[in-house]
Amino acid sequence: MDLVPALEEPLKKVLGPPTAKVMAEHLGLHTVGDLLHHYPRRYEERGQLTHLADLPMDEHVTVVAQVADARLHTFASARAPRGKGQRLEVTITDGSGRLQLVFFGNGVHKPHKDLLPGTRAMFSGKVSLFNRRLQLAHPAYELLRGDTDETVETWAGALIPIYPATAKLESWKIGKAIQTVLPSAQEAVDPLPDSLREGRGLLSLPEALLKIHRPHTKADIDDARARLKWDEAFVLQVALARRRHADAQLPAVPRRPAPDGLLSAFDDRLPFTLTEGQQKVSQEIFDDLATEHPMHRLLQGEVGSGKTMVALRAMLAVVDAGGQAAMLAPTEVLAQQHHRSIVEMMGELAEGGMLGGVEHATKVVLLTGSMGAAGRRQALLDLVTGEAGIVIGTHALIEDKVQFHDLGLVVVDEQHRFGVEQRDALRGKGKQPPHLLVMTATPIPRTVAMTVFGDLETSVLDQLPAGRSPIASHVVPAADKPHFLARAWQRVREEVEGGHQAYVVCPRIGDEEDGPGKAKKRSPEDEAEKRPPLAVLDVADQLARGPLQGLEVEVLHGRMPPDDKDAVMRRFAAGDTDVLVATTVIEVGVNVPNATAMVVMDADRFGVSQLHQLRGRVGRGSAPGLCLLVTEMPEASPARQRLDAVAATLDGFELSRIDLEQRREGDVLGQAQSGARSSLRVLAVIEDEEVIAEARQEAAQVVASDPELAAYPGLRTALDALLDEEREQYLEKG
Repeated sequence: MDLVPALEEPLKKVLGPPTAKVMAEHLGLHTVGDLLHHYPRRYEERGQLTHLADLPMDEHVTVVAQVADARLHTFASARAPRGKGQRLEVTITDGSGRLQLVFFGNGVHKPHKDLLPGTRAMFSGKVSLFNRRLQLAHPAYELLRGDTDETVETWAGALIPIYPATAKLESWKIGKAIQTVLPSAQEAVDPLPDSLREGRGLLSLPEALLKIHRPHTKADIDDARARLKWDEAFVLQVALARRRHADAQLPAVPRRPAPDGLLSAFDDRLPFTLTEGQQKVSQEIFDDLATEHPMHRLLQGEVGSGKTMVALRAMLAVVDAGGQAAMLAPTEVLAQQHHRSIVEMMGELAEGGMLGGVEHATKVVLLTGSMGAAGRRQALLDLVTGEAGIVIGTHALIEDKVQFHDLGLVVVDEQHRFGVEQRDALRGKGKQPPHLLVMTATPIPRTVAMTVFGDLETSVLDQLPAGRSPIASHVVPAADKPHFLARAWQRVREEVEGGHQAYVVCPRIGDEEDGPGKAKKRSPEDEAEKRPPLAVLDVADQLARGPLQGLEVEVLHGRMPPDDKDAVMRRFAAGDTDVLVATTVIEVGVNVPNATAMVVMDADRFGVSQLHQLRGRVGRGSAPGLCLLVTEMPEASPARQRLDAVAATLDGFELSRIDLEQRREGDVLGQAQSGARSSLRVLAVIEDEEVIAEARQEAAQVVASDPELAAYPGLRTALDALLDEEREQYLEKG
């Protein structure tokens, strides 16, 4: 591997051990190359001042501002009883807003001397609230002085890079460290093929690094960012293209359904016709299953778009062709639910080997961790003999003891809940790699799908089956308008009186054993209201004794024994329970068409996609659905805006864009890339859709002509850096 010596140089050698230690621990930067790729978050012009009104609470910020006034106060305190305590209050301004700085004790002398009215400086610290005013306590600062040989104009117009920093290392110290290593940028080996770079008029890598850290004009910044975005998109897409290329070389057994076998018998029994979308996606899957290389397909579908039906038909096609199909579900509740609904949909076709079973019938078995020994033994036997064509289970399916007769297809439900290792272990149970179908009900914007699941082909189901009802969603501001909450419970009663059922969802169970020692880190919103999130057990109790008195109220949560959970779900599905108070265990796959209303308590504690998933549990029958999002957050808060967005649209793809814009993409990619640190620094998955799509095409061409990248040493080096071991494994197992 041809390393780039200058960029591989450890920071310890260049900057000295103390600074290098802070950079490694707090920013994950270890080499000169890492530091050069730590790009500024934004730029300030010396002559212009930061907008102080928009500073985020509780975040570490760097601002450029001017001192308006400074006052030194003395006061008495326990440590300085004779009135000798000192406090320096400095007000800084951006010309419109003001911000208070405070310094205490011995820390007042230097700032008192430095921060005279009219002085301009960069200030860095954590924004907090004191007496309802924003302030920085003991901020670090760097005075902005013009060098004598600079004219006032060039000094005032200079762009100051503001770096992602930490309390231990201010932005300007990072800037100084970068100035020290910047000459090494000349030795950066360019990962982009010359033809691609020249064809698109992009800067060379050394030039881009120079311009992003030391721009003379705003155009310099734009050019540098455009180039560095391409690096990130292209290198990632090459990694994924190589993965697809390698998969295409693997052998697999083609699985073609018999002309009048199990699949035809099943289709003939269906009491409804499949939607156009279901037919189209099924055809894509059948085409993949018929090839001699393993299918790798991602099936995205809106909540309730009939993904399970598509997956079941794929499983039946494989059974028809003499193979077995396994469906992996994230929770026991969901595995039991899938098993129940698949057996119901198949009827006598699921009674293979039993009296009353019909021709072509197969056996459908369930395998979960909490099954009794006898049931488990029988299920394992049915799998190894091939008696069972379809198995549905949790990660219990992955254990060493589980042997298949001939595993042909693996269906993974709710991809984001499964580790890559688990998918890999299940795939290893086939004689040859089985075909893989990954399903998710969390709509993923196209660019994220290309970036995160770029090694999978994508199918989308965006049509709802006939007979589905619209869901009305409303935000219930419990703190501002308590009578709205009372009305919400009244609405639940009305639904029950109309012969329907309702869910009430809470963020917590309520029997947590968190002693005082285990206090969880709380978000600023929690701190603001000093109240733990509402719990299932407390809420169920209050409702049964209060507004829902006389109704049949039950609870469901993840810590109940599996048999109890199953019993509760059965009673709810049968209509014996009026109201189910639950945690998010009902988020995916629970299907009770008679449930028409859902009340989500503390809705601001859930993510956008999660609320959309939850809401999809109602309106599954012919009666319209109602979803009420209860919150105590004030009207102008970001949490309230998020809830308003959910209430305003039923389009999951639109919501996933909002969700992504609100969270940083790094979180999304980091999650999907098995927790690895996101490699994206300048590429914004939502905004840079074109760059990603073009990079994917270019990457596919490069890999098709030169899979080993023999002609692209710079690209190989960049790939090695991206695919540190964790990523390498992720892509290997993808």
